[in-house]
Amino acid sequence: MTDNLRGALLMMASMATFTLNDACIKLLAQDLPTFQAVTLRGLAATTLMVALAHWTGALRQPIPRGDRGKVALRSAAEVAAFLPFILALTHMPLANITAILQALPLTITAAGAILLGEKVGWRRWVAIAVGLLGVLIIVRPGPDGFDAWALLAVLAVIMITVRDLITRRLSPDVPSLKVAALTAAAVTLLGIALTTRETWQPVSQGQGALVAGAALFIIGGYLFSVMAIRVGDLAVTTPFRYTAILWGLLLGWAVFGDWPDPLTLAGAALVTATGLYTLWRETRRVPVPRAAAPE
Repeated sequence: MTDNLRGALLMMASMATFTLNDACIKLLAQDLPTFQAVTLRGLAATTLMVALAHWTGALRQPIPRGDRGKVALRSAAEVAAFLPFILALTHMPLANITAILQALPLTITAAGAILLGEKVGWRRWVAIAVGLLGVLIIVRPGPDGFDAWALLAVLAVIMITVRDLITRRLSPDVPSLKVAALTAAAVTLLGIALTTRETWQPVSQGQGALVAGAALFIIGGYLFSVMAIRVGDLAVTTPFRYTAILWGLLLGWAVFGDWPDPLTLAGAALVTATGLYTLWRETRRVPVPRAAAPE
């Protein structure tokens, strides 16, 4: 298995777990304040990740001096992306913000080619563009949502791009699990700060189960995304962010009763086709060994 194929699979796992986390948070937010749910999830996830990092030895493994600033900047970029995303999400249509966020494969691939010197062939550019077309068919954004709040969504895209570029520059000696734990802690601290303006509600047993599920899924999302960015080429792994749309369609139908229309299914088919094409091309490559990032 090539590093790019491994990175693609990790990215798909990341998108699946992130979307499952979003579904849990969406269910929780129906009865609990949003930032209360985010804070409870963050406290549980951070505790579990720190315990897992201690158990695996990652917590005791020091971050090299040259990487400490990068890890801090990555956590700051994660926090800087989270806040504008939440604000935009509460003030603009979901389809519009989803469409804006799906620019990430293009921005990350372009940034990787320009700033990191990664080689991006024309076939990969075409695959990314076709995948973006499929996403736009699914979300069908309208002009009404592209207002001042859309600028916050664009800011979130910029900060996520910065975060992933920083992740890419981390040395192999930095344990991915430790990076994920620090990320979860940073977002949790922001949630705690924001929830001070909310009135907390009592948590039922069912809601507690959803919090636990969201915590487990966000752990997978953080960890898999860090590993995916560090393993494969950005031009190969980033298009698989589009698979989040497919998980969104599936969970929307299974959990929230939203049945996709034919045009939505056509867009999903385009996204799937581009991902399968990229995987097919990657399986035809001769594996080239490279230093693996510690888990």
